[in-house]
Amino acid sequence: MARLAYISFDQVPAPKGASTHIEAFARGLAAEFGAVDLVTVSASTRPPEPSGQMDPFERWPGVAHWELPALGPSLIDRALCFGGYVTRWLRTRELQVIHFRSIFEGLPVLRHRNGAALVFEVNGLPSIELKYRYPGSEDDRELMRKIEAQERACIAAADHIVTPSAVTRDFLVKSRGALSRRIAVIPNGADTQLFRPRAADPAAVCTLLYFGTLSPWQGVDLAIRAVAQVDAVSLRVLGTGSRARIAALTRLAAKLGVADRVALCPPVSAAELAEELAACHVVLAPLLWNDRNVVQGCCPLKVLEGMAAGRPVIASDLEVVRELGRHEEHLLLARPGSVDAIAEAIVRLRGDPTLAATLSSNARQLVEDRYTWAHSVESLTALYRGMIG
Repeated sequence: MARLAYISFDQVPAPKGASTHIEAFARGLAAEFGAVDLVTVSASTRPPEPSGQMDPFERWPGVAHWELPALGPSLIDRALCFGGYVTRWLRTRELQVIHFRSIFEGLPVLRHRNGAALVFEVNGLPSIELKYRYPGSEDDRELMRKIEAQERACIAAADHIVTPSAVTRDFLVKSRGALSRRIAVIPNGADTQLFRPRAADPAAVCTLLYFGTLSPWQGVDLAIRAVAQVDAVSLRVLGTGSRARIAALTRLAAKLGVADRVALCPPVSAAELAEELAACHVVLAPLLWNDRNVVQGCCPLKVLEGMAAGRPVIASDLEVVRELGRHEEHLLLARPGSVDAIAEAIVRLRGDPTLAATLSSNARQLVEDRYTWAHSVESLTALYRGMIG
């Protein structure tokens, strides 16, 4: 039996795309190779017992889940805490492959790999994303220099790099010194059993749905502004965000006079999301034109899950979205940052049921053909088979 570890500075399970991705990969590796150790952040905010005993439990068949502490008032404190526990965990193990998702667990892995092959999964880099979570951090040149140096160290040490977008692959090669031959582009997937086409109530008010984080790069404020331009539509927003961000979006809806048509709701489970998708008429993914989406790249799970559920998707016209489908065949693309373009696409779909049905059918078929988690896991396990032999 192969000895594999999948380590991530994330909580699992959680109502985030990262958790969905980690679950699919961990379960797929366990099914193919018999077992995998999944190491993630504990949800507990209490310090561990003095003995420091850490024990796993079977999260899914063949997946031994270790939840390690990540305590502290700041991101750096939590990362250092988690890295210390990862170091301790690695010292007692001999592994064939260690798969990690960020520099925060990656640096301890580099120091204590003990001959294991390394897979660095790059979905995003803190040198790009940190400033959106902590405005002003980009002005700390010494901090950003250290972070970029750590990213380069992880990239250089990795035997293979996995990333979900060709845009991200190109960025890693051009800006971080990665070797193209070591990079495998494995897109995100969708659960086509859970997210499946169901008829929405044609008599109901046209409901737009956004789901995901409320981070600035997602463009949720554009969706709210678009609602203000279109009569007889409502918007449901399901996502996590800071109190300040939620308050700002709430104020915006009130200022525009659409507070009664915009519902800001907490994130939901995957099963509940499937019901939300069944009840909505259109999915929105109004990603902004910025370095996170355009230069670094991403693979928006909300687009794939909306397509899998047979809902027309309106998304920003960015390369990362064009990787997933064609305009007017699988989804509608709107000019990035344009409220008018989003509103026009909403009006067009509402007035053309034939177009909406065609997009829905084509998108569902495309997901079945290319973008299921089974496709993603097969690509990942093929990579592993090449390493393990």
